[in-house]
Amino acid sequence: MSRQLPPLNALRAFEAAGRYESFSRAAEELGVSHSSISRHVRGLEDRLGIQLFRDLPRGLELSQDGVVYLSKVTPALDAIAAATEALTEMPTGTVWVNSETLFATKWLVPRLGAFRALHPEIEIRLEASRHLADVARYEADLAIRFVRPQNSYPGSELLSDAPMRPYAAPDLIGGSLGSPRDILSYPLLRDRSSGTWDVWFALTGEVAPEEVPQSAWRMSSVLAVEAAVAGQGILLISDEVVASEVAAKRLVRISDVGFREGGYHLLHGEGVLRRKAVRVFRDWLVAQTAVWRSVEA
Repeated sequence: MSRQLPPLNALRAFEAAGRYESFSRAAEELGVSHSSISRHVRGLEDRLGIQLFRDLPRGLELSQDGVVYLSKVTPALDAIAAATEALTEMPTGTVWVNSETLFATKWLVPRLGAFRALHPEIEIRLEASRHLADVARYEADLAIRFVRPQNSYPGSELLSDAPMRPYAAPDLIGGSLGSPRDILSYPLLRDRSSGTWDVWFALTGEVAPEEVPQSAWRMSSVLAVEAAVAGQGILLISDEVVASEVAAKRLVRISDVGFREGGYHLLHGEGVLRRKAVRVFRDWLVAQTAVWRSVEA
């Protein structure tokens, strides 16, 4: 049976450019030049006799025909990649991971060495940012985000929902504190995304909301952890992201009172888990975070 197929390189160029709606980002992903992507796409358009992209003042945009064609080409290339990987015993390739900075810096990076020791043939390219990569458009294979109960991401998987509890440098407190009220004697560190000290003190039942000092100064979560390690105050934060600091005795938990504000979730686009390398990393990540998931979750 004779198939009428365009060149594979042209299809790959179009598919990558279509996902990003950018020749530059497609060129970066495929490791070729911008002009190479443009040449392949224009050649494909000439072959098909249709316009796949429109050049607009704000940038590149798929045409209606381009949207339809992309919806067929992406699953086809995914299926070819999956069939090819199925023939190899060892998973190989590159996995692009986009993660919130705090989780990436304090939890994932310290453990990536263990993954590489198990799977040296898989390259993990980690990007830490506040911007959530669009996994549906393959801006990343996997994304890790902190999700609060009022928000949701369809199809996401819970990695951890460890409680928020207070931590401090051992030298700051000089031993154990007698009661939650004693914490008021120290600076209360606050990150930009949380105002949870009021909630925590309310749970203890020993401090009224009006007694909790307020501060307009907030810092990023990563800087807040570093400030706590440096002995500059007490930080309310979830257990998993300071586990390495606790193991190294740079921080200690000063109360078992805690509550859950949300949890870290894993997001991925449709079909991406067909790639063996992505599936192996996802399975490792889920296994490594099991200890931080509550029974209820």
